[in-house]
Amino acid sequence: MKIEVLYFEGCPHHLPALERIHQVLREEGGDAEVGEVLVPDAETAHNVRFLGSPTVRVNGIDIDPTAKEQTDFGLMCRRYANGIPSHELIRDAVRSASVIGGKTQ
Repeated sequence: MKIEVLYFEGCPHHLPALERIHQVLREEGGDAEVGEVLVPDAETAHNVRFLGSPTVRVNGIDIDPTAKEQTDFGLMCRRYANGIPSHELIRDAVRSASVIGGKTQ
C-alpha cells in the first residue's frame, strides 16, 4: 500500500495529518509506504489534481470519496474538521485498499 500526503510549503496541517496516518496504520496493523509530495505552484497543483493541503491519497485514490467530483485545484487549504482528515476517513481508505490488495485484516 502506498499513501501520499500532498501539501504546499508552510501548510500547518500536513505534519499532523502524517501523524494521524501513522497512528491509523499502527492501529490497523497495516504496512504502507508513506510519502510526502510538495506541490510548489499552481501549475503543478492543476497537473496533479491537488484539491488543497493536505491531500491524502491511498494507492493514488483520494481518501475523500467526494473528491473525484471536484475540480477546484490549486494552492489552498483543504477543509477538514480540525484541519486534518478524520481518523475514520483515513481508516476507511486504508481498509478499502487492504481489501482491494487482497490482504485481510
